[in-house]
Amino acid sequence: MPRAGKLAGASRGRARAASKGRVAWLPTLLKGRPLQRRDLCWQQRQAQATELWLVIVDASASTRRHQALAHGKGLLAELFDQAYRQRARLALMTASGGAPQWQRQGLKASTALQPWLQTLGAGGGTPLIAALEQARRWLQARQNAYPQELQRCLVFTDGRLQRWKDVQPMPCATLLVDMELAPVRLGRARQLAEQLQAEYQHLEQCRVMQ
Repeated sequence: MPRAGKLAGASRGRARAASKGRVAWLPTLLKGRPLQRRDLCWQQRQAQATELWLVIVDASASTRRHQALAHGKGLLAELFDQAYRQRARLALMTASGGAPQWQRQGLKASTALQPWLQTLGAGGGTPLIAALEQARRWLQARQNAYPQELQRCLVFTDGRLQRWKDVQPMPCATLLVDMELAPVRLGRARQLAEQLQAEYQHLEQCRVMQ
């Protein structure tokens, strides 16, 4: 008769001793014929896949108009709080000035993001296309390193780019939030969303990742 296996502290994914759930018959029978309920092994609940939220924020000078960025920051605060509560990892990039900048790369969401968000200001140019391309390459490399990770991308922009070449879609589900609040709207953010094959929502009616 096979000897009893070690159950306490077993590695993730193995069956363990418990009093509820589904019986794991293979490890149970490997211990020998069960005579009592305590001889049964039970399936461990599988852990949910780790989530990564990549957020790209257009903080160029045009987003100061009609307080577009200020309104967007309210939604971002809710997003960061939701990521923290869901224990998601967060990557954060800002597009302003002469080049995009990483603010965070795949770390667990934390309450430290709220003070940073309060100090975020708008100014300079709009290196959004460069940010999108850099983020796309980063996501692809991360997928190779963490193939089980569930990735999502959110892009906050008013779409006020003069000209841009065609952009490639992100390698994950993407949502573009249009922050354009001017009375006369150019609608370029919607065009960008179509090229990215992203879901489009305007800031005024956006619902973040339900």
